[in-house]
Amino acid sequence: MRVQRSLVLTAAVLGLVLLSGCRTDDVEGVPVAPSGSASGAEPTASAEPTADAAGRRVVDAATAGGLSRVTGDGAPSDVVVDPGEMRDGMNLVMNNYALAGGDPVLVVAVDNVPEETTERREHLWRGMLEHVKWDYGLGQPEAQPVEDAGPLGGSVECMLASLAEDGDVICGWADDTTAGVAHFPNRTLPEAAELFVAMRADLEK
Repeated sequence: MRVQRSLVLTAAVLGLVLLSGCRTDDVEGVPVAPSGSASGAEPTASAEPTADAAGRRVVDAATAGGLSRVTGDGAPSDVVVDPGEMRDGMNLVMNNYALAGGDPVLVVAVDNVPEETTERREHLWRGMLEHVKWDYGLGQPEAQPVEDAGPLGGSVECMLASLAEDGDVICGWADDTTAGVAHFPNRTLPEAAELFVAMRADLEK
């Protein structure tokens, strides 16, 4: 009789569990894992993003490619080239770099670009062409890819904005998060491309 009563009580308890829709992990004393979690442990704060994960940034380098940043009267004033839309979290570098007594190289670069970086580079190119007062009646200068983009990779291109072979050259880079351009006066395309790649290594970290 006691065995039968025990079986009846057990069956009744199981019936109540099924009717109430309870899960076995709801039983008191058994922790229930939160939705989307593999365990009931509290979520831990994520680690700070690494430099690679956060993307590279442009820096206000004192020297770039062996050229020194020009300060004082030789520094760019006001907005020389429109950098495009600047949002919170973006950096802008706009400097002249030169050897003592040499022609200044104007650099404009931005990071954390919200759109395709090649689009931002094209915007910067247009601004730099306006800066050198390019006559569009002569046509649109054609950008030539630079085969050796250097250790930072991405896309590097240069264009001759001059009727002379050693006139105004404008170079630009674009990678995952940054874009930058530079104006090289009185240079050939190969000379400007080589110097631009060397400068970029100091301007982008």
